[in-house]
Amino acid sequence: MIEAIGAARPQAGALRARRAVLVIMGVLSACVVLAVPRSAPWPGSVLVGAALVAPLALPLPGIVRLRRRAFAWATLCVTPCLIYGTTEAIANPPARLVAGAILVASLALFVSLVAYLRVTRPVRAGAHPP
Repeated sequence: MIEAIGAARPQAGALRARRAVLVIMGVLSACVVLAVPRSAPWPGSVLVGAALVAPLALPLPGIVRLRRRAFAWATLCVTPCLIYGTTEAIANPPARLVAGAILVASLALFVSLVAYLRVTRPVRAGAHPP
């Protein structure tokens, strides 16, 4: 890959956080795809699954390109899965195991998104590093 002169290379921590975000997004999507048919009848399960996975796909181009703003608003895209997992864990006893996996994956995704934002936080002029 050819870099522009003067372009900053991403930090190793930022690349690890991006990798974690992408892996956890895949795990969360798989958990949703496994859980939805257990809670919704067949025609509705496709729509519910698409409604839950589509917000996760929206920030992917920015995440792949390491756009900090995409990581920031991707935290909002986790909300539908978090709400679905919480609802299923409370209201649907047969789906509690998969709903718990959705909750864990949702929280892990949120934490990894915030970790990327913390690692790539710009240093202000005159501020002392922690």
